[in-house]
Amino acid sequence: MFRTYSMDLAGRTLTAEIGRVAEQANGAVILRYGETTVLVTATASSKPREGIDFFPLSIDYEERLYSVGKIPGGFIKREGRPSEKAVLTARCIDRPLRPLFPKDYRNDVAIVATVMSVDQDCSPEVVAMIGASLALNISDIPFTDPLSSVNIGYCDGQLVVNPNAEQRETTRLSLTVSSKEDKVMMIEAGADEIPDDLMMEAIHLAFDTNLEVVKFIKEIVEKEGKEKAPYEEHVINEEAYNMVTGYITDARMEDAVYAELKQDRDAKIKAITEEVVEALTEKLVAIYGEEANIEALLGEIIYKFEKMTVRRMILRDHKRPDGRGIEDIRQLSAEVDVLPRVHGSALFSRGQTQCLTVTTLGMVSEGQRLDGLDINETDKRYIHHYNFPGYSVGEAKTSRGPGRREIGHGALSERALLPVLPSAEEFPYAIRLVSDILSSNGSTSQASICGSTLSLMAAGVPIKRPVAGISVGLVTGDTEDDFVEITDIQGVEDFFGDMDFKVAGTSEGITAIQMDMKIKGLTFAMIEQAFAQTGRAREYILNEVMLKAIAEPRKELSEHAPKIASMQIDVEKIAEVIGTRGKVIKKIIEESNCEIDTEDDGTIFIKGIDAADIQRAIDMINAIVKDPVPGTIYTGAITRLMTFGAFFEIAPGKEGLIHISKISNKRVEKVEDVLAVGDVVSAKLMEIDKQGRLNFSIKDTLPREEKHKEEQNDHKA
Repeated sequence: MFRTYSMDLAGRTLTAEIGRVAEQANGAVILRYGETTVLVTATASSKPREGIDFFPLSIDYEERLYSVGKIPGGFIKREGRPSEKAVLTARCIDRPLRPLFPKDYRNDVAIVATVMSVDQDCSPEVVAMIGASLALNISDIPFTDPLSSVNIGYCDGQLVVNPNAEQRETTRLSLTVSSKEDKVMMIEAGADEIPDDLMMEAIHLAFDTNLEVVKFIKEIVEKEGKEKAPYEEHVINEEAYNMVTGYITDARMEDAVYAELKQDRDAKIKAITEEVVEALTEKLVAIYGEEANIEALLGEIIYKFEKMTVRRMILRDHKRPDGRGIEDIRQLSAEVDVLPRVHGSALFSRGQTQCLTVTTLGMVSEGQRLDGLDINETDKRYIHHYNFPGYSVGEAKTSRGPGRREIGHGALSERALLPVLPSAEEFPYAIRLVSDILSSNGSTSQASICGSTLSLMAAGVPIKRPVAGISVGLVTGDTEDDFVEITDIQGVEDFFGDMDFKVAGTSEGITAIQMDMKIKGLTFAMIEQAFAQTGRAREYILNEVMLKAIAEPRKELSEHAPKIASMQIDVEKIAEVIGTRGKVIKKIIEESNCEIDTEDDGTIFIKGIDAADIQRAIDMINAIVKDPVPGTIYTGAITRLMTFGAFFEIAPGKEGLIHISKISNKRVEKVEDVLAVGDVVSAKLMEIDKQGRLNFSIKDTLPREEKHKEEQNDHKA
């Protein structure tokens, strides 16, 4: 018999069902929020995985399209690889949970969240995140820190907990916060230039809301929780550690890690390792035994010693590995137009981190179509892709396509820039950015944000304001108030530090946040300081580097970019523009040499080689959808020749007569002496007779002076 537990969360009921399904998993729960239903399971292997020095945690967020009454598209009618949103959700589940497992836990753990039913007013992503925490806590897996997640919106000047579908359409903020009883574990945000103080208020609201859910989880665990299973602890032998570190000495390790370039630091550590292997292998064999992998064990000891040295230098001496001050940023450079023929390009460098971003513009129809669970998200006209090749870190490996990290970094850059992009009405283009990381030594995602801003401006995309991004790291001591935050972390500071707090924004406010955590949470004092330091750094990067490379978006697009215009027509006129079996629109495309896309709301996008072609298409469409107005000059083609004149088509299916007397100022004996079928001419609509027939005149389009001269010549003749 299954058990049910319920609570109120933001005016909707959150219900957990325990013991109903998946009884062979270590922990399982069906979590309902409104009518959204997610099954979350947690399983763990009975033994640790051999030969690894990390915690093998895997998270899968599985979107079942039956949850929204959809049949998957394509030839294979089943769900394929995870969508981008599913990958991002899995990352948001992973980041707050991973630091709460025992540091030496090496058993495989798999968490699977299956979305089975979706109420559009109740986000399944948040439900899955809460469900993962609950499934782990009631299981026998050694995880004992209940945490909750919540989404905060900002609609009509008010902060909203778990906004519904209508509110998500208008919100200026999408903030997801995961927290436990005493600290914040994860922050993920996309925002429309939100000030720091309002962001802090939203984080406080999220934390307070999460406290109620954490209390709910603890009550369930008291009744349903299994006894935690023992596991094989992985501890470095103290005797071996003291022997190796004593041989190396603190001073030598400090000298090894104190280097501006990553290659120099790696070379010093490699030299130390080789020396220690030669000097201490016999003594280490005596401790570990003949069958032990001494090089691997030694590598682990030296890694720990290097980590402790870097952390001590930063925390106690405020001495960073490359000699910078706590808030100093590495050397910056920015340039645009680094590639010919592309629509826009920029190269942004920060120390040894280097990012090339290229902008490509196209028809709105070239945007991405989405086949997901959110009915409000069906397409994207702005796409950001991030690539991290092996050569960027000196590794000899081939590309295997984007992984979860690449997808996550691309999405972060996308969120950061979305609020400053012009609307489709202002700028009728699809926009694709590609950020290629050419060299990596920390904070590549933030370099891609800076480079993307420059690339967009170089391409002539009229963004509202430039966006810059920077990250702040953290090193903590023994107490909550013993910590140091460092601006612009490089790789070694990221590896050995406690967090990577990335913040992007404009001069007006924050546009995106992503926080990666390695310890059991942040205090509000740490978060406030991170906002202050990133704010100062963003201002410096924007004013001293980016705006000096390009001060504002170019007024004109690249000569290699497509020319695209948009127009709005009455929805009821769309059928007339398309015509039977598309005959009308095909003819417009053929005669104007343009590509044309129509939208259901009456928006028409026109892409042409030059402005004259686009204007020709616009004129033809206007001629179809608007009633002809006497006195207006139209451009069209001659379709038929008669003895008394020529028929003139201003739009497919809409034509009138140019009488022989209205063809020229000179006397015309035969129509074919002046006009031929297919000629494109301009003629003025003189009248619409009682039967609705259109009468045009070429003669009345001639300038007055030209008419006067021709009349005089006729008179002399």
